[in-house]
Amino acid sequence: MGEIKQTSLEGLTIGKDALDAGRRAFLRSSGLMAAGAAALVGGVAASDTAAAQSAGINDADILNFALNLEYLEAEFYLRAVKGSGLADADTTGVGTLGPVAGGRRVPFTTPLVREYAEEIAADEEAHVKFLRAGLGTAAVARPRIDLRDSFTAAALAAGLIEPGQRFDAFANETNFLLAAFIFEDVGVTAYKGAARFLNNKDFLEAAAGILAVEAYHAGEIRTLLLQRGLSDPAFAISRLRDNADGPGIRDQGILRFGKANIVPADANGIVYSRTPAQVLSIVYLGGEAANNGFFPNRLNGGLR
Repeated sequence: MGEIKQTSLEGLTIGKDALDAGRRAFLRSSGLMAAGAAALVGGVAASDTAAAQSAGINDADILNFALNLEYLEAEFYLRAVKGSGLADADTTGVGTLGPVAGGRRVPFTTPLVREYAEEIAADEEAHVKFLRAGLGTAAVARPRIDLRDSFTAAALAAGLIEPGQRFDAFANETNFLLAAFIFEDVGVTAYKGAARFLNNKDFLEAAAGILAVEAYHAGEIRTLLLQRGLSDPAFAISRLRDNADGPGIRDQGILRFGKANIVPADANGIVYSRTPAQVLSIVYLGGEAANNGFFPNRLNGGLR
């Protein structure tokens, strides 16, 4: 393959041909197109609530599913603002404790962007602590997380880079914001979709509170991307997520009909839902063929 180039996306404008070629090449090699439609959780279609319950998927499974995703977000944001991740005491639990590959302090040049990142990092760390406290001894350990090669794979699939190039999510503010965009909308739709599986109303209320915070975060990231004129790469990431999670449209870019689209919602003004299977298909970047994306050894817990 030759020397891998370090790619910066500052001021990037993406052409349609580059988007389509990069995405097609990666989707063919990883099986990403079919993964969203075929993904099952424990052999049960995650959209079928009754079947999920009969398979023994309980509130702890759902909260641990959320905890895995919060581990990912917390490690990403903490490393971006501090250069280090979660404290060891906040990573242990049921299942195999995994290392985190990649991540370092972002050289922020805009004070407001740095402050946003610091606030989000603090919120995500608090979410990890909150969920772990609620789960007690049932809390899963942090799984193995990849913040290096996974971003390159995602950027290639979206057509942001070409084969042989590497995308460093921590190289500059633009890369950081685009990388954050991969996570944020997924987190919102994941909490919305998981709500139907929760039986305990206290857990449901807590999950609704976390969803609201994740939605604030998503709005911040979408606004910053739009202000920087990054609607093209944001749209490429949105299409990647939609391809990954299977049939139907559950994603929107930051422009719609030529106007700002900070709040991606359906015709009723309601945020879209994703099942656990659809979320996994995105964060795994297509599953085993793509080395499980951001979670190389998959998640810990019952939903994986």
